[in-house]
Amino acid sequence: MGDALKIVLYIIWTLFAAAAAAACILSLRKTKAQERRIDGWPKVQVTVTGGREGWTSGVGNTNRNRRYWPTYQFTGPQGVLYLGESEVSLVERPVPGSVLEVAYNAENPEESFEVAHPSKLLLGCLAPFFGLFALASFWFIGVFPLG
Repeated sequence: MGDALKIVLYIIWTLFAAAAAAACILSLRKTKAQERRIDGWPKVQVTVTGGREGWTSGVGNTNRNRRYWPTYQFTGPQGVLYLGESEVSLVERPVPGSVLEVAYNAENPEESFEVAHPSKLLLGCLAPFFGLFALASFWFIGVFPLG
């Protein structure tokens, strides 16, 4: 009975480690793809006009927190005014009139992204955490008394 339970625990551990690795890899690939896409786009300083309020999901036993996504405006190459919303959320309400750096698609200026890349920092912190957690749980399964 004890050996069968350890096998089940190792299978669960393997599935968790594979899912965490896949999530990190997919997130990194998505971030890299967006960076490559906006590398050639013109950069412009935009003016914050306000922000949209929302909540974090509260996933993983965390508290739901209020977040703000800045809205902004900028003038395109032909003098046309374009509006956008940042995909990067902030803890504090954005201050109207403040400045952000945005890259926009020259062929379609309505498509723009904030140049900040906070997801790289988050991924850089989460990957070692999941790695250490996976090693610690693998060790714990080995020493867990089941008999």
